[in-house]
Amino acid sequence: MTGEVSEIALSKQELREVTAFAAASAEAALEVFEGDQPDDLRPREAVRAAWEFARGGERGKALRDSAWAALRAAKGADTVAAREAARAAMSAAGAAYLHPLARATQVKHILGAGAHAARAAELVADDDRCVGVEHLERTLQRATPVLVDVLKRFPSAPRGGGRVGELIRMLDADLRSLIFAE
Repeated sequence: MTGEVSEIALSKQELREVTAFAAASAEAALEVFEGDQPDDLRPREAVRAAWEFARGGERGKALRDSAWAALRAAKGADTVAAREAARAAMSAAGAAYLHPLARATQVKHILGAGAHAARAAELVADDDRCVGVEHLERTLQRATPVLVDVLKRFPSAPRGGGRVGELIRMLDADLRSLIFAE
């Protein structure tokens, strides 16, 4: 049947690993948002909620609400860099909701926080693309074998998405090429 998408088996522990990776990636960008909006804790709360799930909490309304709140914070930020940092936090909380569908678009749930954080870093550095690449290199160091295994079950990241999409594809390619010692 055309249009049918196969499902990918994902355990709760694997979702926790993906979310921990995303939370660590977004955490690196919180200072960018807070430098712009020091009284707005919504992105920090989204990252906190992501960490809570990654460390054994449940996926629930509070986690989902924190992701939406971080997205609203992004819309209210004064700078593009701060908006990207808040989107990184939103992506971290949203990583817990990775869908088990074999679609390339799901890769954004895995890598979106890292890409948005890298874009925020670039923008703070006057759009220096080298800064984004360096940020992605640090993000790669947080990868675990479980994260890479989950990522490899999905098709490669899709085209489009502007610079953030480009950063997602770079991170995707680099993670898929990692080899871990056994």
